[in-house]
Amino acid sequence: MSNNIDPQKDTNTRRTQTADIDARQDPLRVGASTEYGMAHHTSTRGISDKKQRSLIGYNYLTYLLYVVSYFTAGLLWVVPIVMNYSKRQEADGSWLATHFDWQIKTFWYSIVWFVIGIIIILFALSGLGVSMIFEASDNIAIGSVLLIGFGLVIIAVTFVWHLYRIVRGWIALTDKRPVP
Repeated sequence: MSNNIDPQKDTNTRRTQTADIDARQDPLRVGASTEYGMAHHTSTRGISDKKQRSLIGYNYLTYLLYVVSYFTAGLLWVVPIVMNYSKRQEADGSWLATHFDWQIKTFWYSIVWFVIGIIIILFALSGLGVSMIFEASDNIAIGSVLLIGFGLVIIAVTFVWHLYRIVRGWIALTDKRPVP
């Protein structure tokens, strides 16, 4: 009789054992999908269940306000950022802290890129205005139109990126898991 050991099965067994060990060492590691890793992945480290439910509801509200801000020309962007800064420390040490940080980073990066887009557009408009007043060159007008287009693309990509981050964070919150 020969000893028939399936090399594929043996490799899969070793991978599972390695993932279990890795998950115990670093439960937030990508690929640590064992029960042990998931249990620690969503731990609240010192936060009571009541407090956790409260912070989850709070995060749902801030995500909702970010989405509603699209219909108010961005005027509501300030409300959820203030809310996030005011409650962020209450979630320290838990998976919920990642949601507060995620929303804060999303806000600031969106503002920076939006302002960059606006500055490019304003710079281009000033060039277009100069070319129309002095009628110096058609090249300035073409360059200004291209810069306006570039600025608009930056703003559009920023809006899409912002919405993507809000949706991704909201889905992670619904699944009770941290965001990266």
